[in-house]
Amino acid sequence: MKIVVTGTRGIPNIMGGVETHCEELFPRVAQHGFDVTVIRRSNYVKDALAEWKGVKLMTIASPKKKSLEAIIHTFRAINAAKRLGADVVHVHAIGPALLVPYAKLLGMRVVFTHHGPDYDRDKWGFVAKTALKMGERMGCMFADDVIVISNVIKDLIAKKYSRTKNVHLIYNGVSEPEICDYPDYFKELGIEKGNYVLGMCRFVPEKNLHHLVKAFVKWKKAHEDSDLKLVLAGDTDFEDSYSLGLKEMARKNGVVLTGFIKGKKLHSLLTHCKCYCLPSSHEGLPIALLEAMSYGVKVVVSDIPANLEVGLPKEDYFPCGDVDELSRKLGKIIEQPLQHIDYDMNKYDWSKIAQQVIDIYKKYEK
Repeated sequence: MKIVVTGTRGIPNIMGGVETHCEELFPRVAQHGFDVTVIRRSNYVKDALAEWKGVKLMTIASPKKKSLEAIIHTFRAINAAKRLGADVVHVHAIGPALLVPYAKLLGMRVVFTHHGPDYDRDKWGFVAKTALKMGERMGCMFADDVIVISNVIKDLIAKKYSRTKNVHLIYNGVSEPEICDYPDYFKELGIEKGNYVLGMCRFVPEKNLHHLVKAFVKWKKAHEDSDLKLVLAGDTDFEDSYSLGLKEMARKNGVVLTGFIKGKKLHSLLTHCKCYCLPSSHEGLPIALLEAMSYGVKVVVSDIPANLEVGLPKEDYFPCGDVDELSRKLGKIIEQPLQHIDYDMNKYDWSKIAQQVIDIYKKYEK
């Protein structure tokens, strides 16, 4: 079967939750004998790869304006999928899903993965939010099969669109942790093992990293003798007033900024952090949180529905937006000995997740 994937910026080593999802999922699907092509957005691609881990890669031009890039690229990608003779077009995220009816009109089967109600993200204005809501509607009403990554999303589309048929709950996954040391990198950053708090995500408003900085600074002022650091791993796709302001706030307060990292650098930070914090106001099912949990890291996260669905102990949550409570929670963890938590990660196994997706594709075998 020929599967063509769109709605992602691309793989490999491109920042974003959907991108990480696709990077983990589709090589595993390809290993089962499927002909998989991932269509990438040119302005994110920094390599000349035509194939990666058995997945074919096609790079198509996309505009650099954030409000237009997804929809225009998806239109071009669906046309490319038709030329390639795709049996199934797999569309990721609600923005690109606006063109699900178009793919259906061209005679292709469509699987749509709903990664979360992106119209709740702070970065979008009225027009963009309206388009995203319409995309969600088009995907949920016209896709042959809908994959949701959490019960929160499953309940949402049942309530809003009465869509319950061919809706599949398939969680995001997480790979086996790569426990490692990287002394030279830690020396470069000026940090010590077990002596830093880690924030790891994109620098966008809904991740609320500014709340994490404020909470850490509040704790630090009461513990001036402590040499514990805050490390923010990540960056933004589109530099804007928020990302620039966050970086400036971080630098003024001695926060360590790593930029976008993957591989050994990221694995070493996850291996040795005191705790991981995700203070976001919006998530689908956060892969970054699952990654931290796979390393047995103590976590503190906002009490939004997507984070609550992970089922952490009550003390690991704080009220979203409550900087004082976040500071208190961080302080409590910081003042305890370094902990290793044995989380149950069984339902986040990428190999099992790949098989669940394959079972959907197999319905369309000719």
